[in-house]
Amino acid sequence: MSTHAEELKLRLMTIELLRTAKYKRNITYRELSAKTGLPVTVLSRYAKGHVLPNTARAKQLWKVLSKFVGLENELRNRIRFNEDGYFDNTEIIGDFNILQQAANHALANFAGKRVTKVFTAAVDGIPLATMVANALGVNLVIAKRSKEVGVKEFLEETFVLRDSGVTITLYVPKEAIKKRDSVLIVDDMIKTGETQAALVNLVRKAKAEISGIFSLIAIGDEWRKRLKLEECPIEVVTYIKPP
Repeated sequence: MSTHAEELKLRLMTIELLRTAKYKRNITYRELSAKTGLPVTVLSRYAKGHVLPNTARAKQLWKVLSKFVGLENELRNRIRFNEDGYFDNTEIIGDFNILQQAANHALANFAGKRVTKVFTAAVDGIPLATMVANALGVNLVIAKRSKEVGVKEFLEETFVLRDSGVTITLYVPKEAIKKRDSVLIVDDMIKTGETQAALVNLVRKAKAEISGIFSLIAIGDEWRKRLKLEECPIEVVTYIKPP
């Protein structure tokens, strides 16, 4: 997708978020003005569709509005840990509305940045990554735990799951990621960072560029050390403390 198309999409979806705040959450223009720092008259023109915010203002509005309207609250309301410290993510990865909001969130944060591929690991990350790839207008690449018969050459990365002793190998067709690609790594959740680190290593083996990492949920932040991506943008919708 061209930068111009991305920016226009961002501006339009910011208006939708503003309308959600005004008409569905019944937040007054005065309250919205206090939160955003924009005049009531300007917000009214935006909400009524009389004028679109420019890209810079749309990003500013999105960051403010998304804090109290939308995705993070939806995610937090659905996170329930069991007695062993695990939670069922079915309500998250199977909810089209959440996935659409998440795709919009990714677009808001990565619009204007160079992204040519979205990359995830099978299986739970696939629904989210598909929506994000569609929002950004780029192709999706999936790393799998088995080799496909029809593919001749693969890049592969093996790692051990922490505290389990289980060894996992991820495979991606060698031609799926090319040297000129700029890859956004997407996953529904980051726990220890081992899977994401494996994806990072696969991108590096392809000699491609990592444009960023996007995830709905992250548990703690120790995983950042494992990724070793000091200058790479990492966007997480909501952080939760380890159970």
